[in-house]
Amino acid sequence: MAQHRLGFWQRFAVMLVVPVMTCWTKRTWLGMEKLPQSGGVILVPNHVSHFDPLVVAHYIYKAGRWPRFLGKASIWRVPIIGPLLVRTKQVPVERGSVEAVKSLETLVQALREGGAVVIYPEGTTTRSPDLWPMRGKTGAARLALLTGAPVIPIANWGAQTVFDPRTNRLKATRAAVTVTTGDPVDLSRWAGAEPTRQVLDDMTEQIMLAIRDLLGTIRDGEPPALYDWPARRASTSEDAS
Repeated sequence: MAQHRLGFWQRFAVMLVVPVMTCWTKRTWLGMEKLPQSGGVILVPNHVSHFDPLVVAHYIYKAGRWPRFLGKASIWRVPIIGPLLVRTKQVPVERGSVEAVKSLETLVQALREGGAVVIYPEGTTTRSPDLWPMRGKTGAARLALLTGAPVIPIANWGAQTVFDPRTNRLKATRAAVTVTTGDPVDLSRWAGAEPTRQVLDDMTEQIMLAIRDLLGTIRDGEPPALYDWPARRASTSEDAS
């Protein structure tokens, strides 16, 4: 990425984060050539740890794109961190509110400007006991339907050795991390469709299966069915009633 294309605060974030990540991680980066070098793209990683956004951001930056993450608005209210996120063009979202609509509009505009938008479709770190992907939320699918931007799956593995969400334990040891990019998810059958709940659910299923299968190429074991988090099942049942 040409340095003159980055603003001051973006360069500041790079100088702050990249040296730390270079020392903290031993990286295996695969499939970078599948990440488009220009144009609006929706990047959808799996989420195994609170540490993996840094891993994924490092990968995307080194692949030549500036990542614009969608994240919980509460993070933007943290002193120092919040203002830095704003200045580096990250996007806060207030879930279940009018502000969520504004966040969607911001993401649509970012894609139209050729940005690389990063959305974790699971919405949180996976609750799967073996850290395989869960069923996802529909935000990435809705954004793809609105904009026609390609949805590119990203799989990462190893960040959980730094911070494991199952134990909430942080380790300062150097971590071996692997990140890979897959082919765009084929969502052509839904082009021009109305964003009904069924359409969005079906698109999201296709996206999550692509992420799951890609993850299966960099970790041991046969990918299982998408994990159905009990709390999410209950929420879905309530929404349907």
